[in-house]
Amino acid sequence: MHASDATIYATSIEEVLWGAFLVALTMAIHALGVIVTLRASGALKRRESAGSTLRSGIRLLVVATWILVIVHLLEVLVWAIFFWLAGAFANTSTAFYYALMQYTTVSSAIHLADHLRLLGGMIAMSGLLTFAWSTSVLLLLAREFEEVASRQEQR
Repeated sequence: MHASDATIYATSIEEVLWGAFLVALTMAIHALGVIVTLRASGALKRRESAGSTLRSGIRLLVVATWILVIVHLLEVLVWAIFFWLAGAFANTSTAFYYALMQYTTVSSAIHLADHLRLLGGMIAMSGLLTFAWSTSVLLLLAREFEEVASRQEQR
């Protein structure tokens, strides 16, 4: 690459602020999603407490997983809408695809314009944080499931 081919890029405070806002919004949405997941799980447990079986435990884990997947997709949608409104992509489909690939840290051949490129890393950061949080919620529920299954096995 020749010096004349290089573009000069400086991160703008606006880009950093938008990124910080979107990460915070992602975490707020996830917090609400975790609350919904735990409340729904609690309601399922109460409904089936007397007849707690392997099947009901698996159902609880599947429902919790579905809720968390929907929450993650909503978070991706927020980023995609931002990218679309910022004019980064011509349509919402491409914006959603890009946001999903970055959020999951898979990446893609699509790239953001220089003035937004820092956000590609920030969306990945928010995905890593929320996936870790979702994993901890599912591990909590899985541990409870294992304890119930173990008690039933000992009977």
